Amino acid sequence: MNGHVQGRGRTTVLADGRELFAMELSPDRTPTVVFEAGGAANRSTWALVQPAVGEFAHAVVYDRAGLGRSPRDPVSRTIRRMADDLAALLDDLGPGPFVLVGHSAGGAIIRQAAADRPDRITGLVLVDVSDEASDLLLTSAARAVEKVAGVVSLALAHTPLMPRLYRWLGEALPAQARADLEREGFQPEVFRTLRAQSRTYLRELAAFRENPPELGDIPVTAVSGVLTGSGMNERIRASANASHAHRAQQSPSGRHVLARNSGHYVPITDPELVTAEIRRLVDGGRDVTGPTAP
Repeated sequence: MNGHVQGRGRTTVLADGRELFAMELSPDRTPTVVFEAGGAANRSTWALVQPAVGEFAHAVVYDRAGLGRSPRDPVSRTIRRMADDLAALLDDLGPGPFVLVGHSAGGAIIRQAAADRPDRITGLVLVDVSDEASDLLLTSAARAVEKVAGVVSLALAHTPLMPRLYRWLGEALPAQARADLEREGFQPEVFRTLRAQSRTYLRELAAFRENPPELGDIPVTAVSGVLTGSGMNERIRASANASHAHRAQQSPSGRHVLARNSGHYVPITDPELVTAEIRRLVDGGRDVTGPTAP
């Protein structure tokens, strides 16, 4: 194979001198599809979806500050700041149009970035995201669990156990992306960044209930896993999926899709479905595929 499966690397220099590392495929195509990973995840977790999207669009994955190859942010990791970083990346990529795709905690980031400049966004794909419409996500118990998980994850990152826990994830990826994930995805700095994000994330998400990012008529597709696991029992899964359905209903062109082979890690276990939903938005909503939730 010539080159990396996720394309060529590029660096965006932010106004304060920080750098964001990205990889892109098919830069001459349009629109540009930009992928936002979950809480502690980096660009490698999109390695089953991005190459397929690169066959019909400009496909860009990147590492948020403190993840992958992007240096840490010494200031904060709020949704607002992460959305501003994403906006700077979009500025660097050109005028658009853009389709934004976010997984898990990345959903709130792309919603905020889209609301800031809706004129250049032609669609959002929210993949098993955290959403303020889920009551269970915003309880004090959920915040306590998130805090404990951050402490435990950072402790495990200093041992060989952390990469073993996620070996299954790497095994699903193309060899180059798997090597990147093994080298970059389980370092202590990654979980320090996760803890920095977690300090304010659920509080900021709760604030979206009173002041949600205004998406106007941007088409929104919400993809939900169906299976339990990864800390989600049947009750939490039902609450999450109801929140995804609600988010889709807020868009005039909203769509809620069930990934029946998946729990939380839909980009790994149902990459074809995610790719099809991106393709649908790129094609202006035509060629509907995939199981739509009733």
